[in-house]
Amino acid sequence: MNFNSFFLRSFRILLLPFSLLYGLAIVIRNFLYNKKIFNTAEFNLPVICVGNLVMGGTGKSPMVEYLIEVLQGRFSIATISRGYKRKTKGYALANETSTALEIGDEPMQFHNKFAAISVAVGEERVVAIPQLLHDKPDTEVIILDDAFQHRAIKAGLNILLTVYNDLYIDDFFFPTGGLRDQHTSAKRADIIIVTKCPSDLAKSKKEKIIQQLQPKEKQRIFFTSIEYQTPYHIITKNKKPFSLDDEILLVYGIANPQPLKDHIAECSALYDEISYSDHHIFSIDDLKDINRKFEKIQSPNKLILTTEKDAVRFLKFKKELSDIPLYVLPLKAAFLFNEDVVFNQVIIDFIAGFKKENNNE
Repeated sequence: MNFNSFFLRSFRILLLPFSLLYGLAIVIRNFLYNKKIFNTAEFNLPVICVGNLVMGGTGKSPMVEYLIEVLQGRFSIATISRGYKRKTKGYALANETSTALEIGDEPMQFHNKFAAISVAVGEERVVAIPQLLHDKPDTEVIILDDAFQHRAIKAGLNILLTVYNDLYIDDFFFPTGGLRDQHTSAKRADIIIVTKCPSDLAKSKKEKIIQQLQPKEKQRIFFTSIEYQTPYHIITKNKKPFSLDDEILLVYGIANPQPLKDHIAECSALYDEISYSDHHIFSIDDLKDINRKFEKIQSPNKLILTTEKDAVRFLKFKKELSDIPLYVLPLKAAFLFNEDVVFNQVIIDFIAGFKKENNNE
């Protein structure tokens, strides 16, 4: 028997009364929005919301990045995130001096990777949008990162993510489970994406999941997997593929590391790991601990790997990192069953339809 697992399950059962109270509050809140007792704001430009019903990692950042790659070059794009665990409050627009401590991990990642877009943060998205449009009046499309539960804004297109091996329909309200919204809120989504699927997902399994999710008539369901790219050095950006000859020290502080660990185990000779809490703020002592553990690896073929989200929190140590083989493992969302073209067209059609409708008014 796995005692830790047994203890965790037992502890969560004890939290059931708190989950019921939390769930009741969510149901009442949604009822008030549905009855228009709570106000919802709409904006005169296409707003795409990417979010989920659960706490933890469902692949929101890779999906936001996928949308950026589809839309950049066609439209002037902006993203708005909460800026989770940043040390600042309120609205902020990323600039050349911004750090992860000021705007958060994911927004910093977007800012570093996509120089041509505007990246903003704000806990209250309904307040942040007017401020963003004041600062960047040429903005044509806004992508809201992790905002499905923020009903104070009515997005034009809602994209809901759920993880392949942890579907929201099998979850329960926090803290017994991971749900931060009720199952029926999924009906507000225009698109549901099942993320982190096996790359060889069978069509029979795909159809079974669709039956389980019971989409509405106009809802579209897509399936994606994680596609890992070639690692690059955190400072020099030089690329370095790794192979079955390499020993890896994996360093991470993310919510759901299992897909990453599975990939490293499959693609390297051996790996060790140092794990931190989600959004951990790295210190110079952490860096020293990492380097000491790395030096103990005897293999001549060795490197340190971390995620893109973690990398933005290491960048404050540029001087120290220049001589350390710390590589960043990028990833992207890959649509299965050759449905990327279909998904891309749905997004483009939404924006074109929104602009046409507004021009006719």
